[in-house]
Amino acid sequence: MADNNPLVNRVANSGLTTINLEDYFPKQEIIVLDIKQFLYMEMILKEKDFRSALKQLDWSSYQDKILTIHCSVDAIIPTWAFMLISAYASPYVAELYFGNKEGFIQQYYDKVLDQMECEQYKEQRIVIKGCSDKEVPPSAYMKLTAILRPFAQSIMFGEPCSTVPIFKRPRVIKK
Repeated sequence: MADNNPLVNRVANSGLTTINLEDYFPKQEIIVLDIKQFLYMEMILKEKDFRSALKQLDWSSYQDKILTIHCSVDAIIPTWAFMLISAYASPYVAELYFGNKEGFIQQYYDKVLDQMECEQYKEQRIVIKGCSDKEVPPSAYMKLTAILRPFAQSIMFGEPCSTVPIFKRPRVIKK
């Protein structure tokens, strides 16, 4: 017996607006430079050796990449050491960040989301896509929810076919 009812994609017809935070992930490769490799016994920065190591480093390998600078060991690193790295790296890198990769990504999303035009989401039913393949920090999901809340009719998390409700604007009953 043939079914005369055509298949209907209810998700496509649902009127949901999907936002995928992965779409905002930095396009450039993120490289981590750990100062630990330049320390004597991973504890002491010797100025002459440090300067020599930085001079010998192939800085062009960081061309157009995001370079994060940090030290993974508990060592006292003088401020001028970071300044020296900046002097060498600046002509090559797309962006330079003091801290680890996770810190950079969090700061990057803060900056991107601060520039987001939220008016376009007024009265929209929004799904913030989950299950990302990239390292989108939880703070980005929190911030996006906070900035969309004044505009959105509802905010959900997950996939359009299976969402977790996060926020729903109360209906206003007109008299």
